[in-house]
Amino acid sequence: MNNSARLVKQIIKPQMVIEGAGVRLLRSFGPSRENLFDPFLLFDHFAFNDPLEGPPVGFPTHPHRGIETVTYMLDGNVRHRDSLGNMGTIGPGDVQWMTSGRGIMHEEMPKRGPSGEINGFQLWVNLPAAEKMSQPRYQEVIAESIPLVEKDGIKVRVVAGEYDGVQGPMTEIAAQPLYMDVTLEPDSQIQFSVPRGHNAVSYVFEGEGVFGIDDDGQGESIEALAMVEFEDGENLSVRTNSDSPVRFMLMAGAPFGEPIVPYGPFVMNTQEEIQQAFIDLRNGTFVQA
Repeated sequence: MNNSARLVKQIIKPQMVIEGAGVRLLRSFGPSRENLFDPFLLFDHFAFNDPLEGPPVGFPTHPHRGIETVTYMLDGNVRHRDSLGNMGTIGPGDVQWMTSGRGIMHEEMPKRGPSGEINGFQLWVNLPAAEKMSQPRYQEVIAESIPLVEKDGIKVRVVAGEYDGVQGPMTEIAAQPLYMDVTLEPDSQIQFSVPRGHNAVSYVFEGEGVFGIDDDGQGESIEALAMVEFEDGENLSVRTNSDSPVRFMLMAGAPFGEPIVPYGPFVMNTQEEIQQAFIDLRNGTFVQA
């Protein structure tokens, strides 16, 4: 077998969690000292699709330090504002890549779209020790500015990284990530180049596909909703059978290999740095303009 093929390592069924002001989320993984998905810390799928839930609640003002948060909307929108005076709306197909750096206070409040639904994802990406106390910044890209590659029953929205010679708009990110929204029609196949040594995962959120295909054309059939972790290698292949399309997020990035200490909205490298974050919050020095 060609050991450059990335096979399926494990399949994770997302679990329901409650965050913010009572927001129900499907979480595939969250921050832990084991840091199994380095450089990725957390992946949440949030949806408010039951009218009986009433008005959607959200995430009132809260701090972040030492991480990047990536919000990608499918339906509905999220209004955000922060301690630096930034505010705006993340709508369907839009992406916000927020680098919290040394510290930011922000709130995120979801709102239903015309369909009555809210649907989207949040990914947390770690920062290396050398950048954890960097200046906060945003990269916000509207749906129309995200390149779309369409061919042979394949649609790839390239948010970060490169596919088929097309570069995503998110730049200067330490983890060198791939972040893509991929749709395959029935009887289609796609292959991605992922640098050896990078960690790669996919979140399957619509349909069913065969993931981690080897040289003999064998892989694992996986249906939504599921997170897939892949073995190391250079080529990651997915195909569909004749009876179902599939849609998934693909994420890959370079691990930093540093110890981490996660605590709520903070992810630092030592316990002392976590304590310092709370001291800065108490002293009013957490956010610096």
